[in-house]
Amino acid sequence: MNNVGRPTRLVTGTGAVAETYTGNKALMLEEALLFERGGLDRTGVDLPPVPLVPDRLGGLGRDAAIGLPGFSEPETVRHYTRLSRQNYAIDLGIFPLGSCTMKHNPRLNEKMARLPGFADIHPLQPQSTVQGALELIDVLADWLMKLTGMPAVAMSPKAGAHGELCGMVAIRAALDARGDMRRVVLVPESAHGTNPATAAFCGFVVENIPANARGRVDLDALLARLGPDVAAVMITNPNTCGLFEPDLKTISDAVHAAGGYVYCDGANFNAIVGRVRPGDLGVDAMHINLHKTFSTPHGGGGPGSGPVVLSAALAPFAPIPFVRKTATGRELVEEDIAATAAPDSFGRMVAFHGQMGMFVRALSYMMSHGADGLRQVAEDAVLNANYILASLKDIYTAPFASTGPCMHEALFSDDFLSGVGLTTLDLAKALIDEGFHPMTVYFPLVVHGAMLVEPTETESKANLDQLIGAMRHVATQMLADPDAWRSAPHFAPRRRLDETQAARKPVLSWKGSEAA
Repeated sequence: MNNVGRPTRLVTGTGAVAETYTGNKALMLEEALLFERGGLDRTGVDLPPVPLVPDRLGGLGRDAAIGLPGFSEPETVRHYTRLSRQNYAIDLGIFPLGSCTMKHNPRLNEKMARLPGFADIHPLQPQSTVQGALELIDVLADWLMKLTGMPAVAMSPKAGAHGELCGMVAIRAALDARGDMRRVVLVPESAHGTNPATAAFCGFVVENIPANARGRVDLDALLARLGPDVAAVMITNPNTCGLFEPDLKTISDAVHAAGGYVYCDGANFNAIVGRVRPGDLGVDAMHINLHKTFSTPHGGGGPGSGPVVLSAALAPFAPIPFVRKTATGRELVEEDIAATAAPDSFGRMVAFHGQMGMFVRALSYMMSHGADGLRQVAEDAVLNANYILASLKDIYTAPFASTGPCMHEALFSDDFLSGVGLTTLDLAKALIDEGFHPMTVYFPLVVHGAMLVEPTETESKANLDQLIGAMRHVATQMLADPDAWRSAPHFAPRRRLDETQAARKPVLSWKGSEAA
């Protein structure tokens, strides 16, 4: 890692002037590692001596210094504050990560999720004491079924890939229940990358279906492959190219006629919510990323939630637990009553009931928007993506711009840079110098050197114009003077890393000067 800073003049003990590089830039102070700065013999707090009492560690107690550096409170606070300033966040600016839906997180939803009646409950409380929480889960489930046109929903899956697993296990359970050993799953090239991994994890054999020249599923190839060994088709709609699959109903009808099921990856549901009901298109199972479509941003390692809506054919095989109404309120169907209440369920996927915090956020989002507002979410997301596509397709290569409008994200490639020897990675690093987090790069694999931009519905035209201006500026400059951009970023806290070495030989531990 290279530090870029201004020289600082230091006066030595002899009165001579020396120069050294601090690494500081503007108001960004460079600092050494904590282990290099903090003393191992001190702490930031004074604690009374520990009384000498027998321990119960069975001889496993520590017999040497712990080796962690000590800091005062101001030093500690400044360290973490400086780290936060070197990061990018949705609260700082647009996060154009395609496929990830990094949109503004409404603070109303956060306030609701922090209400003590939701935030402080425990999953092992008596059900009579959490009737409000169970009602919220039930109401949210009802909304999800109405929005998708599906008769059942499993609320417990914790994220998108977990939801995929739920849907595919339900499909396998349905096949096993009828004594059908078919085990081939067809996955189009334009589907999310987790789809084939999930199918393989469930014991299926995965076969790819190519995309056509318009970036959609090659319908003829798919129909030709259907047969008595095909268990399911896993399709993403809108797909990873940001395009709607217009043949999904035709595909569903053909798959059902061949005895298979249709799994739809609903990660991009925010592009069609309130506009299209997947159940009307013949979908048998679809996960919904609550954290993407209905509230918090997708990334950052925070809590996720991936409920799975199911068709009537798969509903009996849904996992436990689930909420049902009783004469006195609501109850969770668990193992103790599953034998009679859900005899065909494939079992349990999670320890408890799902991600309560995301349930609250999602229902708050739905109720604050209403039916017309949710429809506008999709319309604005699609409008913003097409505005970016139309504004950049004259300079960036847009492989599917001629096939019609995109959905929630615009796809570009680095073909326009091939003549000057630059790549998608060079452009992404250059955008950092312009103050923007780069878009998703090298995905989807359908397009070489892909750049996938998703503005989401929460960005204003002024914000989009800022991003468009930066992307046009970077592209123009790279074409005019390519050599100047091979080492970008130039103004970030760190210069460009060797990403191959960082992935293959990461340095995950610090060694002191003697060991080094």
